[in-house]
Amino acid sequence: MYSIKQLFIYPIKSLGGISVQTATITATGFAYDRKWMLVDAQNNFLSQRTVPLMAHLQTALTNKGILVYHKFAPQHSIMVPLHANEGTNLQVHIWDDECTAIHVDSHLDQWFSEQLQIPCKLVYMPDTTQRQVNATYALSQNHLTAFSDGFPLLLIGQESLNELNRRLPSEQAALSMERFRPNLVFEGGHPFAEDTFAHFSINQLPFWAVKPCARCSITTINQSTLAFEKEPLKTLAQFRKLNNKIYFGQNILCNGVGSVSVGNSLQVIESKASIFVA
Repeated sequence: MYSIKQLFIYPIKSLGGISVQTATITATGFAYDRKWMLVDAQNNFLSQRTVPLMAHLQTALTNKGILVYHKFAPQHSIMVPLHANEGTNLQVHIWDDECTAIHVDSHLDQWFSEQLQIPCKLVYMPDTTQRQVNATYALSQNHLTAFSDGFPLLLIGQESLNELNRRLPSEQAALSMERFRPNLVFEGGHPFAEDTFAHFSINQLPFWAVKPCARCSITTINQSTLAFEKEPLKTLAQFRKLNNKIYFGQNILCNGVGSVSVGNSLQVIESKASIFVA
C-alpha cells in the first residue's frame, strides 16, 4: 500500500539536500545527515531562518567528500570532508542544547563567510558527542540526533503534498517537497496518512512516529529568489494548526541498524487516531 518514493540527506544543516537511492541508518539518523553545521561568532547555529542565502548553497556526495557549490554559480565551490576527527573542540548552541563540536578549517570558514556575507564557522559533530532526543518523545535514552532541529528523521507522504498544493490559491505555483526538507517521502494511501502511523517498518527496520513536525518560516522561503512568502503556512494554518503551531509531516525514530532504499515497502504495524480534522 505504501512505498518509499524518495530519500534525502542534508550533510550541512540548512544547506541543500541530496537525493539518494539508499540511506544507511545510524545512531543519529541517516549516515552523513546534518553532521556539519555553520555557527556564528558566538557559536550559535545558523539556518535559513536568519540567513536565507544558505538556500543557494547546494551539496553533493563525491568520492572526495561533500561538494558544496552555489546554486546559480556552480564555479564557486569547495570540498568538505565527510568526517572530521581532528580540530579544536567548541561548545556550540542549537536551540536549547549545548554540544561539543569540532572546528576543523579556517579556509572553509572563509569560503562560507564570503558566500553567506556573514562571519561564520563550519563545525562537525563527532561520534563522541551524543545529543539526545527530547525525553518527552524519545522511546529510550538511545535515541540520538545530530544537528537536526530535534529529531533524527522526518517522514512526509507525497499525497500530503499533493493535497496541500490542491488547496493553495489558484495563483500560487505548486510547491516542491524541497520546501519541507524530509528524509523519507512515501507514496500511496490518502493525504496525511502519516498522521495515523504509530509503529511501522521499512526493510524490516522498526520505526515510530513520535511527534507531528511543527513548521517554521523556512517553508515560506522561495528557494530561488530567497523571498519570504505567505505560503504554505497561510494555507496549512486553515487545517493543520493546533495550539498556535502549524504541522506538516511526522518526526520519526528508528531502532536498529541497516538501510532503506527507494522502492522499499512501508508496512504499518500499529495505527493511531489523527489529531487533525481533515
